[in-house]
Amino acid sequence: MRKKFNTTGLCMPEKHYMADISEHLHKIKEYVSEGNYFSIYCARQYGKTTTLHALSRHLEKEYLVISLDFQALGNASFQNENIFSLTFAEYFFRELQLADCGNPPQLKAQCDLLNSAIQSKDDKFVLFQLFGHLTAICRTAPRPIVLMIDEIDGASNNQVFLDFLAQLRYYYLEREKRNMPTFHSVILAGVYDIRRLKMKLRPESEHRFNSPWNIAADFNIDMSLSAEGIGQMLTDYEKDYHTGMNVQAIARLIYDYTSGYPFLISRICKLVDEEISLGREFEGKTAAWTKDGVLLAVRMLIAERNSLFESLTEKLDNYPELERILHTLLFVGKEVPYNADSEVISLASMFGFVKNRDGNVAISNRIFETRLYNRFLSVEDLQENDIYKASLWDRNQFIVGGHLDMRLILKRFVQHFTDVYGDSDEKFVEESGRKLFLLYLRPIINGSGNYYIESRTRNMGRTDVIVDYRGEQYLIELKIWRGKEYHNRGEQQIIGYLNDYHKNKGYMLSFCFNKKKQVGIQEIVIDGKTVIEAIV
Repeated sequence: MRKKFNTTGLCMPEKHYMADISEHLHKIKEYVSEGNYFSIYCARQYGKTTTLHALSRHLEKEYLVISLDFQALGNASFQNENIFSLTFAEYFFRELQLADCGNPPQLKAQCDLLNSAIQSKDDKFVLFQLFGHLTAICRTAPRPIVLMIDEIDGASNNQVFLDFLAQLRYYYLEREKRNMPTFHSVILAGVYDIRRLKMKLRPESEHRFNSPWNIAADFNIDMSLSAEGIGQMLTDYEKDYHTGMNVQAIARLIYDYTSGYPFLISRICKLVDEEISLGREFEGKTAAWTKDGVLLAVRMLIAERNSLFESLTEKLDNYPELERILHTLLFVGKEVPYNADSEVISLASMFGFVKNRDGNVAISNRIFETRLYNRFLSVEDLQENDIYKASLWDRNQFIVGGHLDMRLILKRFVQHFTDVYGDSDEKFVEESGRKLFLLYLRPIINGSGNYYIESRTRNMGRTDVIVDYRGEQYLIELKIWRGKEYHNRGEQQIIGYLNDYHKNKGYMLSFCFNKKKQVGIQEIVIDGKTVIEAIV
């Protein structure tokens, strides 16, 4: 049975095509070897569970690895300290019995004592007793014990769980002070950063708070996949199907759209393999594993409903401040410094919406960016906008021989914008100009193309829109007029950008407030490159 691309649950190398994560495993093992307690927290469907499973295999020769998943525990398990302690003890005991530990007599004796406590269902069995047994097991185990707990988010707002963390902290500190036997390393995995949890350690009147997980080492490993890792996965696929794809180019294209987000990578590959290769537009896998096939998969992914997008939507609905900062990033063009102490930036990063790029907040990947643009551009008040209605009326005239007539798009946008917003002030254009152009553009390319913003050039004065339409790219620079010298620099910038993309023609849309401006379209040639400039 041949492997599949997997987007649901645990990925197994025997059953699924997987990117190479060996570098991640080696780096995480360094944390374990140093005896660190730490958290692996990253966004939904980012490969945490798959990484923990692979890590367990990677460590098992040197360590006794006990892997737990708090999804297996229902809410009733956290009712009180007694129930939690007995439940955890039973879960731990079961996994210990399944582990390859040789069952030496001293360890067996301690396991029997723990099992007796479990079977007795003693209502006095609490965390103190639980950790007494765990300490004895750690002392008699043939190899240092590494405890992994996945999916801790469901327990993170529960006082019993906070008390459990406090016990881990206590024994960690005792290990350092008195060489008390305890877990060699503890790894907690989830979406939420456990270090953000607070626990009152003083009387309420003193208003002092401390984190029960402040012993955790900073986990600074980027869990995203590299273009090289994607290429390795595609190479494995190519060995089975011999499509003749350009593995390096396809891997780079997928990475450019996903920035290494594991679920997005697997979903694009799965769409190409199982749907696009069987469709009418691409006959067979050889035709599907091309740039056009991948771009079609991207469009399909952006348009679909899946568990990841539903989770992101839920976060936006629950955190209005999160939606506001994302709207600012996308439409206002204002640079937002990355501040880890900012609650909203921390949330956006934790949920996977943004990342730190050169000290500024940036949307994590093109897929999320386009999905967010579509969300913001689909609200009811925008679709009642005159620019949007004009686009619906105009859109059929812009496709000529399967190609976009971008010059005509800009010309018609200038006409509509001038009619509707010609008297608007500079503040309005700075905040709404980009939004209105994308609102006009979207119905034209919808279903056959994608657009995204080049993040390296997103600022208050300039934004580059890249449109992919049926495999052809169009570069459009949107800019606010800041004087002739600034304008000339903008022209040179787009020439440089055209060189980067190996294009001979580019487009500029300039929002100008000079009363003597000449509204309309002009064509200029600079260094052998043609620039179509629209001025409003």
